[in-house]
Amino acid sequence: MNKLENKVAVITGANSGIGLATAKLFLKNGAKVVLSGRRESALAVATKELQGNFITVVADVSKDEDNKNLIQTAVTTYGNIDILFLNAGIAPPTPTTDISAEHYYQIFDINVKGPMIAVKEALPHLNNGGTILFTSSIVHQKGFENMAVYSASKGALRAYTRVLTNEVKSRNIRVNSIAPGPIATPIYDKMGLPTEVVEEMGKGFAAMNPMGRFGTSEEIANTALFLASDDASYINGIEIEVDGGMSQI
Repeated sequence: MNKLENKVAVITGANSGIGLATAKLFLKNGAKVVLSGRRESALAVATKELQGNFITVVADVSKDEDNKNLIQTAVTTYGNIDILFLNAGIAPPTPTTDISAEHYYQIFDINVKGPMIAVKEALPHLNNGGTILFTSSIVHQKGFENMAVYSASKGALRAYTRVLTNEVKSRNIRVNSIAPGPIATPIYDKMGLPTEVVEEMGKGFAAMNPMGRFGTSEEIANTALFLASDDASYINGIEIEVDGGMSQI
């Protein structure tokens, strides 16, 4: 039995990594999926891996008008939304001594403002009993060096989800966050660091992890499917760490 039969799901940051893996799994489970990403070329490549009922929308979540267009396109195509998965995010590292206003706004516009505006646009079109999911991170729980702004952005998102959980309770909409640990996704390639530095970071993360490895996008997608489905009908307002135990030691 498909867990998301005929459900309408909108996924941001869906052209690679966690977003793409989740789109594949949602489609496999009967959902109609709207995938969004900033780069049209990347979305075109991603669609070659997909089977099912889906559309793609080019959207930069840092832009209010793109969030509005994303939701309007989803509703025009499929009707009201059942699942909103706000997954898009960036994580460029910068030491505290080098933080600039540009760096701050770059991260907060995508990681915090974007999801908040998307929720605002989606709520009038989100079915009662629907689900809102966010991709957070264990980084805001651990205090990793050079990740101050990124960590703060995910901490802000966690605070927002608590408020949102309370605000939508009358509509029986569940709100949850997934906090991945180190996951093998393209986000590391987008940090702007030399390859050898990224490789050393990877070794360090693996050494700190009780399971001794990076997680996979598919493991996060499995969590998203669970939280979006009726299997998680009494799970609400939480941030679930999917990190091999890294946040617990």
